[in-house]
Amino acid sequence: MRKLLLLLVIAALACKPAFSEDFPYGNYKLEDMSMKSYAKDPTANAVVLQEFGKSWISSNDGLPLIHEYHVKIKIFNSKAFDEGNVTIPIYKYDNNSFQRVRDIEGMTFYTDEQGMVQRSVLDNKKVIIENRNKYWDLVKFAMPNLREGCVIEYKYTLESPNPLTFRDWDFQSSIPKIYSEYEARIPAYFNFKATLRGPYKLTKNTGDIDRDCFQVRGNKCDCSKLVFVMADLPAFIKEDHMTAPKNFMSAINFELSDYINPYDGTKQSKTQTWADIDRYLKQQDEFGSQLRKTSLFKEKLPEMVAGKTDDLAKAKAIYVYIQKHIKHNNYTGIWSLNGIRKTLETRSGSIGDINLSLVVALNAAGIKTEAVLLSTRENGVVNKLYPVVSDFNYVVAKANIGENSYLLDATDAQLPFGLLPIECINDQGRVISLDKPSYWIDLKASQKRGQTYLMDLTLQPTGKLTGKITQYSLGYEALEKRKAIKKFNSLDEYVENLDEKMPKIKILKSNITNLDSLDLPLSEVYEVEMNLYNDLNASRLTFNPFIFNRFTENPFKLAERTYPVDWGAPFESRVVLTMHLPADFTLETPPQQLSVGLPNTGGQFITDYNNDKNVLTFSHVIKLNQSIYSSAEYPYLKELFNKIIQTEKADIVFKKQ
Repeated sequence: MRKLLLLLVIAALACKPAFSEDFPYGNYKLEDMSMKSYAKDPTANAVVLQEFGKSWISSNDGLPLIHEYHVKIKIFNSKAFDEGNVTIPIYKYDNNSFQRVRDIEGMTFYTDEQGMVQRSVLDNKKVIIENRNKYWDLVKFAMPNLREGCVIEYKYTLESPNPLTFRDWDFQSSIPKIYSEYEARIPAYFNFKATLRGPYKLTKNTGDIDRDCFQVRGNKCDCSKLVFVMADLPAFIKEDHMTAPKNFMSAINFELSDYINPYDGTKQSKTQTWADIDRYLKQQDEFGSQLRKTSLFKEKLPEMVAGKTDDLAKAKAIYVYIQKHIKHNNYTGIWSLNGIRKTLETRSGSIGDINLSLVVALNAAGIKTEAVLLSTRENGVVNKLYPVVSDFNYVVAKANIGENSYLLDATDAQLPFGLLPIECINDQGRVISLDKPSYWIDLKASQKRGQTYLMDLTLQPTGKLTGKITQYSLGYEALEKRKAIKKFNSLDEYVENLDEKMPKIKILKSNITNLDSLDLPLSEVYEVEMNLYNDLNASRLTFNPFIFNRFTENPFKLAERTYPVDWGAPFESRVVLTMHLPADFTLETPPQQLSVGLPNTGGQFITDYNNDKNVLTFSHVIKLNQSIYSSAEYPYLKELFNKIIQTEKADIVFKKQ
């Protein structure tokens, strides 16, 4: 949930001499040292006692952006020792322009065996800089003398050569915070818009004037001084089935609207429109210029579409050709880094190289195709109010055939035509065309995650269960299963590994089909023998039909979840058991019959059985019809999985007559 903050016009702000201050460094409180747990979250392994940040644009040469950070954290137990391993990412614009960290100070307060409070100071010689990649370095240090019950405190200054990218502030983190304060001081030359993100309201938000705070070449101006405070913040707990945490954590984000160049007085607009973005992309050699190179496929097209007469068949053939002939080199991004010509020659390329090649090849075949920019689930949701190219980190193709459109990603050899990776199912994508304005489209899964288990088993007089287990995997389930199988050198090796993981089940024979037929369900058929019972002299026998993919733990544990559950795609699982019993056995404890539904037909859980003479038929169905469930629907989803787990624990009991 996002809420726009209206920044007050500087001229309208009341001038107040009293400003917020950073808290003193190097002091401790006895109540902090004696704290055994955090009253508002007794399960927390640590809590931020106090946190202060301040950012401002300096009048120094180059107008660097200065950010000071200061925090004090109480460590309750060893599970929170990672809070003492500090990593500060610093961005490198080029060899001569990069961020740098300075004035690092750190101290650990702890109680010794005599009950006296001691302090251990961070040795700056142990601060290291690690090269992450071309664009990022990591400044790292470890707080000294960590132990249960200690309090750590550290501070540093981060200097950036780019004043146009103002420092954001994350209020929430993985541990709760008692108090978090951020001060932003912005000269009147710069007009930033601030956005409050997340579910929590500000405890304090003030705006003041700092007179004559900024001076360049003798020209002075006032600064707006903005203070944002949140108190008693709960920890942000990550759970399964969510997109990037930064989409939902409470934070303040800044976007530059426009500014006056302090050196020459010219006004510069930084708020781009989509028309600006479109024009920029179409002019770039790594994007728009590549999309015009349809002639590169003139000689290859006859081979690619040989024997295909309709557009859909041609599109599938071109898609498979690109999949098989160009290998992904593990570089992501929207740009064609090598260029399409070199990509075709080397048969290797980035996400942009491969999928822009696909766009061009389809257009060369007369199939109207556009590029779609998107942000992956881990990269976060794109800010649609203030378009920025750097928000996107992935590109796919959108082929328009007849009345239908197909989103295509040729970077993965296991992806069927029209199915995007789950990581790309993230809100909306921006369609870029060379001959019309760009527009948004919803990124939705074209297939569900489906699995069906059919088990036909017979209880033999020897006490063994024999029979056949058939598994069908569809959509994303088939994609993941195919990838798992392909990791092995052969099907026999995969089956052998599967057999080893199920000690009570012996696979006698196997048949796996449609492994390379990506548009068809993946089929696995196993003839099995189960040594569950030594003999049939026992008066009662128990059997649990959930041999595969049994839910043993509820993925939803939070008392309240403030962000949606995002599966990426609908889900459906079916288990059908047919069990043949000897004539002298009857069903004593049947499976539970249930029918539980989610509100608004969001899903259901159904179990049913039929016992006819000596044949038991049992069915178990889970349907999750939505890709996304809101936080209001979370309690119902949580309870549904409680029912599923409880039901799958229960054994079927057979009694000997």
